[in-house]
Order: sequence, then structure tokens, then C-alpha cells
Amino acid sequence: MDRFAPLQLFVAAAEAGSFSAAARRLGLGPVQASATVARLERELGVRLFERTTRRLRLTEAGAQWLPHARQLLAAWEDGQTALRDAAGDAQPLSGRLRISLPSDVGRQHLWRWIEDFIAAEPPADGGVQLELRLSDRVADLVQEPVDFAVRYGEPPDSGLVALPLAPANRRVLCASPAYLARHGAPRTPADLRAHDCLRWRLGDSVHGRWRFTSPDGEACAVDVSGSRTADDGGLVREWALRGLGLAYKSWLDTADDLAAGRLVALLPGWLGEPAPLHWMAVGRHRMTPALRRLAASLKDRCDALSATMPAR
Repeated sequence: MDRFAPLQLFVAAAEAGSFSAAARRLGLGPVQASATVARLERELGVRLFERTTRRLRLTEAGAQWLPHARQLLAAWEDGQTALRDAAGDAQPLSGRLRISLPSDVGRQHLWRWIEDFIAAEPPADGGVQLELRLSDRVADLVQEPVDFAVRYGEPPDSGLVALPLAPANRRVLCASPAYLARHGAPRTPADLRAHDCLRWRLGDSVHGRWRFTSPDGEACAVDVSGSRTADDGGLVREWALRGLGLAYKSWLDTADDLAAGRLVALLPGWLGEPAPLHWMAVGRHRMTPALRRLAASLKDRCDALSATMPAR
């Protein structure tokens, strides 16, 4: 493994354009990362990077070496995968597990489901070191020290491996009984312009255009406004529970509140926009049999919540 650690760091630094980002990704200190790459350069007898105060870029030799380094790592990782597959599904979950989760469904459900799975697994040497990051910010699995992510939306066209957890999940328009008693319920999406809509922010973008499909199959979108905007989906749901406006949330986020009557689903017959949920990782080698079992367990739990979602 010591022979492959410098290769992993070299490839990570080349992809991130930064020693510090590569070090964070691999759980190393920046000084250790720089020294490791310098040692690799001495062994190869060439400079792999041009270093400046502002950026890090590959030399011509580094660019030539990069595909070979990737091939070496891929061969090593394929060998690890083959050994794990030969061992079958009996190997328990073990080691460090760093996962990025969406804030609302992560706090309500996912962390508990992950803990339930770990508790049901056979004991493993060294156990499981679990690190969860709950945020609606999209984690960069290449540059950040995160191994896996659960994300809403369609997987990007990239090297990520994505396993579907809730492929049919959709958004649902909802509000509390108290809000509806004061303001009434919208009958069509166009009525949303007269309501206080609780909006969600991702980075610099506010999710302020809400899309629906009519009972006749016609797509429509309405630009909404309101007095409150948050970058945390859990807070948007809490505002809705307090009767402060209409929310347009994932069914997985609201299923328990809808079943208990704390929130009411609106616009019957109209379909909310798709919000599929996926388990994502960088590279097939990370998806060990144990992690595939974990993803399958999460999918079963999501399926149980999704089963309560109306077809229309």
C-alpha cells in the first residue's frame, strides 16, 4: 500500500489542482502531501508539477505520467474488487465511512437507518468509524474528504457510480392546517403567486420556479415568491410546520408529517417535479459488497416511504 499512496496523491492533486485539496481528500496533512509528491518526483527523476503561489499544474512529464498512474491504480483497485467479490457478501462493513447527506432526510431518516444497518452487521476488526456531513451543499467527492454522498437529482455525467435509492421520488406541495385555515388552499399552480412560498437556496441559486405536471400530462412552471428563504431543507420544512407558508419538498422529507396530519398535500391530481435520490461514490472499487448491502438497505427503507406517495 505504501507504494500506491504516492500514486493516489499524485492523481488526486492533478485532478484537484491543489496539494491541500488532495491532502484533505486522502486524510493527510498538507506538509505530508507535499513531501510525498516530492519523494515520488525523486524516485521518477522528473518534476511532475509546476508550483506557484496561486495554482498547481502538471509539467509535461507529469501529464505524460498521469494516464500510467491512473492505470496502475485502476489495476490495483480492480484486484481489490476481485478479492472482495471472491470473498462473497459475508465481509462486514468496516473501516472509515465518510458520507455526505442531504440535511432534512439525513436528519430525519438516513442517519438512523445507517446506524441500524451497522448495528445489525457482524462485528468487524476495528469496527466502523462513521463521519456524517449533513448539508444541502453538494459535496465534491473528488476534492473533499468524503467517500460517499446521498444526493437528490439525476446523477451528473461523470465518473461517479450512482445507485438509485428512491428513483420515483417527487416533490409535493404542502402546508400546515393552520396556514390553510388562514389563507385557503391553492387550486392550480397559478394560485401560488398569491401565497407566501417558502423557498430553498442552493449556493447562489434560489429554487423559486416550481414545476408541475397537470392531470392531463401538461407541464407547467410558476415563479413563486415569499418572505422566507433558507439554504437548509430542514428549516424550510420547520417553517411550513409553523404555518409560515407553502413548501415544495421531497416526499421523503414530508411523508411522516403528511401521514400525521401536521402537513397537508395540496393540488391533488398534479404531479410535483421529480426528486430521485441516489447513493454516489467515485469509482466501482469503493462499492464493496458491504456498502452495496448498505445501499440496498437504504433503498428498502426509501421504498417503504415512497409507497405512501400518491400516483397522482
